[in-house]
Amino acid sequence: MSQLIKMAVKSIVSNKLRAFLTMLGMIIGVSSVIILVSISQGSSKQISDQIGELGTNLLTVNFYNTDSTSFKEKDLTTLKELNSVKEVAPVVSGRVTVKNGKTSSEVSVTGTTSSYQDVRNVKVSSGRFFTDFDNEERLKTAILGSDTATTLFGLSNPIGESVQINGTSYKVVGVLESSGSSLGQSGDNIVLLPIKVAQRLLQNTTISSIYVQAQNENVVNFAKANIESSLSVLFGGSQDNFSVTNQQDVIDTVSSVSNTMSIMLGGIACISLIVGGIGIMNIMLVSVSERTKEIGIRKAIGAQKIDILLQFLIESIVLSSFGGMIGVGLGVSLAKIYSLISGTAISFSIPVIVLSFTFSLLVGVIFGVFPAYKASNMRPIQALRFE
Repeated sequence: MSQLIKMAVKSIVSNKLRAFLTMLGMIIGVSSVIILVSISQGSSKQISDQIGELGTNLLTVNFYNTDSTSFKEKDLTTLKELNSVKEVAPVVSGRVTVKNGKTSSEVSVTGTTSSYQDVRNVKVSSGRFFTDFDNEERLKTAILGSDTATTLFGLSNPIGESVQINGTSYKVVGVLESSGSSLGQSGDNIVLLPIKVAQRLLQNTTISSIYVQAQNENVVNFAKANIESSLSVLFGGSQDNFSVTNQQDVIDTVSSVSNTMSIMLGGIACISLIVGGIGIMNIMLVSVSERTKEIGIRKAIGAQKIDILLQFLIESIVLSSFGGMIGVGLGVSLAKIYSLISGTAISFSIPVIVLSFTFSLLVGVIFGVFPAYKASNMRPIQALRFE
């Protein structure tokens, strides 16, 4: 066996360019699988971590309002008094134009209460968050997301300054720490306002969603059931006007989508491996044709069919394994380079790397069998006469 491997390596080394072009399909296939899957899984892990940072005891209530059914601020008392509920933070949202001097930007606006800071685990980098006094007195105070603050004020301190929101002046009392993006949406390009001020600005008193903080993670499901029951009564027995989700539901959904994407991307990349296998088979058929006289001599001096079969099959496997190893190294390197350049998180999966390399070996075996079988069935006399 060692002699057969040496012969295969010698044959590859003596035709370096042809061997490299033959392995190219393997290299591209294996590296593509590793790069695409690592980026997909890295993004999924980043999103799951961001969701997890909000706390495992967080519930989100979304409303599907119609003209006849809507959730108002006065209805919050019903949820606050439920067992296992620690705090609630109502939200109204929309899009506004924020302006400072000649600089303006269109951003998302979120109207909420002081409880939003604890419920959503929001951190303020400078200034302060809202107080109940801001909301009750309808004070025109605003908290800027980190990107919004940078866009409007550059490196200057915005605390105490005024900004124009849809033409009305608001005093900046705080700036949020950067939270990055989640599910394709930036959490930094926003403005927070007291909920009553936001309702007047948006001319909409309907609450679009509520964030509910359960007493602890052990009673999340109990709190969810209580909220669904309470809202069902509020909406006349119908559950079509709202949905209640917890963080684990979101994480499971993201993971499911990510796994599906990883399988799909990996499957597409595997096409390159199959194409590479066809290339190996073509080159091995050429190699068999070129070395017909060698096969005849070996058979004439006693080589069996199995010896010839193994000789060409091992050469095919060595070709695909070399391509697989280069592909693994190239895939890992390119994925890291992409991560450094783009700032995107990546997550390498050892099983995926091993599976892609194993698949490249399997392709080498499958597509090397036919040329090896053809070589092993040559008759010595005909092979020796071949010109």
